[in-house]
Amino acid sequence: MSTVHHYKSNLRDIFFNLFELHDTGNQVLGRGPFASMDEETAREALKELEKLCVAEIASSFAEADREGLHFDGKGNVTLPACLKRSLKAYFDADWDRFDIPEHLGGVGASRSMSWGGFELLAGANPSMTFYLFGPLSVRVLDRLATPEQKRRFLPGIIERHWGGSMVLTEPDAGSDVGAGRTKARHIQDDIWEVEGVKRFITNGDFDFAENIVHLVLARPEGAAPGTKGLSMFIVPKYWVNEDGSLGERNGVVCTNVEKKMGISASATCEMTFGGGRPARGLLVGGQHNGIHQMFHVIEQARMAVGIKSMATVSTAYLNALEFAKIRVQGPDLMQAANKLAPRVRIIQHPDVRRMLLNLKAHAEGMRALCIYTAVMQDHVELNGGHGAAAAAPWDHRNDLLLPLVKGYCSDRGWGLLADALQVFGGSGFIKDYPMEQYIRDQKIDSLYEGTTHIQALDLFFRKIARDGGETLQALLAEVRDTAGNGLPGEALRVEREALALALDELDAIFGLMLTKVGESLYHAGLQANRVLHALSEVLIGWLLFRQAAIALKKLESHPQDADFHRGKLASARYWARNVLPQVGFTRRLIEDGTLEIMDMPESAF
Repeated sequence: MSTVHHYKSNLRDIFFNLFELHDTGNQVLGRGPFASMDEETAREALKELEKLCVAEIASSFAEADREGLHFDGKGNVTLPACLKRSLKAYFDADWDRFDIPEHLGGVGASRSMSWGGFELLAGANPSMTFYLFGPLSVRVLDRLATPEQKRRFLPGIIERHWGGSMVLTEPDAGSDVGAGRTKARHIQDDIWEVEGVKRFITNGDFDFAENIVHLVLARPEGAAPGTKGLSMFIVPKYWVNEDGSLGERNGVVCTNVEKKMGISASATCEMTFGGGRPARGLLVGGQHNGIHQMFHVIEQARMAVGIKSMATVSTAYLNALEFAKIRVQGPDLMQAANKLAPRVRIIQHPDVRRMLLNLKAHAEGMRALCIYTAVMQDHVELNGGHGAAAAAPWDHRNDLLLPLVKGYCSDRGWGLLADALQVFGGSGFIKDYPMEQYIRDQKIDSLYEGTTHIQALDLFFRKIARDGGETLQALLAEVRDTAGNGLPGEALRVEREALALALDELDAIFGLMLTKVGESLYHAGLQANRVLHALSEVLIGWLLFRQAAIALKKLESHPQDADFHRGKLASARYWARNVLPQVGFTRRLIEDGTLEIMDMPESAF
């Protein structure tokens, strides 16, 4: 098997989520900021993007990994030629404009459409997607920058395909962003000089774009310690004059490129600001509100990382499924004692089928969670955008879901990819197949933009506690309504009962956590990951149940799609029987949890 065209998309399931489960063709498209796109146009757009991803974007996946990056030690990173070919194909087809608002000359696709398209890109070539931060930053700058800053930078990013990066992490601070020591000194107006060293900066330098616009957190002289003292600055690789033309090289330089276990074609850089010459930047929006502003970037990054993991699990499953249908090995288990029994394809072996269905249910469940979250973002835009009173309920629900998308998909993805490799047996361990690269490329996802536990603590202490659990309870009320008002008769009765029981167990988990956290915050530290997983699994079970209810109704009315709908029923049934019962086990683990581990002397570890 060649890894050149490794990518196997699942556009059918993306469409099912968008247009059958959530009815975005009527509920989102053709309305408000998405008025110019209808369902037919949206479908055709994603079909065309899928073709590009399978034929061109995926073609540099393995080759760019094998070749890697070229760093000259003088601040310049050169991409593999194959990767630049894929990037050129993407920009030549104007796909960068898909997500850009119409008032800036873009297509203005809905968030759910954009993220559906991002799945295709991330599944085909995750390293390439990281170089698309420039278009992503357009929305952020359009919302936060001053009019003069927009005139100065947006035309270059949109028309000339400038790159971009988000610059937070420092060598001694890691995920503790508030411990950052990079400083900023005011020069005049909104111009500042930034000085410091940042680490793990994705696409901090690369040679495809003529300029790179860095969004940098730094602490102005005299500002308070911690995150509240940080401001965000636009620091370009080449200075941008007031008329948008390029000036001299700015004092921001890549001083090292990390050698990583995966995503080898993604430049992860150490960036030095002000090392040899001043690194000039502009204070974003003229406001010292850096951490709040940067969260507009971080939230998109976390969504992207969760979708990247889901997309990798999905293509890994489909590759494993294809292999299982053609690989002949061993007799049917029922004929194992017969030495003359014919050898069968491994998809006929029970354990292989178990692994495949586990992969299928999780890939579809994660996609359902991601697209549901994207639809919440659609409704934020339809109701006036961030900060609008009418958008607040949708905004809060999106905030609640983001740690699940990022944390659950990235954390579970690692083990699921190991299962996909297991289907291949020894063949999966060699580079003739994409499995080993999938695993290497995916593992970073549970570390990016806050580790899984940081996501879990954010969920527990911020997203749930912020409004006294009101947003969470409103969402779970919808789950309970589905569990209590399922299809009539015996249809999906077992699944509905499993969902109701898991929801009861989840309620018990939250009650237990309130008591335990009252005893010691260490309980949150020990159990928050379990809470994140349990909540994710209940919500995915709810979404898969809703999908199964649609599939059940369409089995007779759409015979041409019968296999797809049978697969939907299988995923929901598997989840109900094999995943939802784990929520009860999680409740028992939390109930019996102690703080003994915190009393254990370090010497005993």
